[in-house]
Amino acid sequence: MLKTTLAAALLLALPAAAEEVGEVTTAIKILGANHRIVVEAFDDPKVEGVACFVSRARTGGIKGSLGIAEDTSDASINCQQTGPVRFREELDDGEEVYSRRASLVFKHVQVVRFFDEQRNALVYLTYSDRVIEGSPQNSVSAVVIRDWPATPAPSTAPPAQ
Repeated sequence: MLKTTLAAALLLALPAAAEEVGEVTTAIKILGANHRIVVEAFDDPKVEGVACFVSRARTGGIKGSLGIAEDTSDASINCQQTGPVRFREELDDGEEVYSRRASLVFKHVQVVRFFDEQRNALVYLTYSDRVIEGSPQNSVSAVVIRDWPATPAPSTAPPAQ
């Protein structure tokens, strides 16, 4: 039981796992993979009812195919309320909720979350960081937490004519 609880706690502490929604090619490379923009979706690991979509540049060519290219710092984010919002645990301002490698070692694209209590909104910021020097390029998305209407039960009566 303790191992299961510990494993669950560790999984919740990790940034969200993302799934690729799609991609578009931005430049065709003769050798290696094409340059592209990838769209990934993830659910906030600590907030039920919020999903985010991140688009980010992926470098192709031979270096990109080998996984040693450095992606540009271009990224965009959009987050939406997808159901009733429920906090699974206490939130920390600036907490990382998503991270992807953007170079072999030193660069990551990440998303951090803030809670704006005055506006009852979750604010998600995406940016890239690097050990020596990060990038000021960033994108922000806010989700105003609203009451989520209950879905009415399907009627078993025939429709009125």
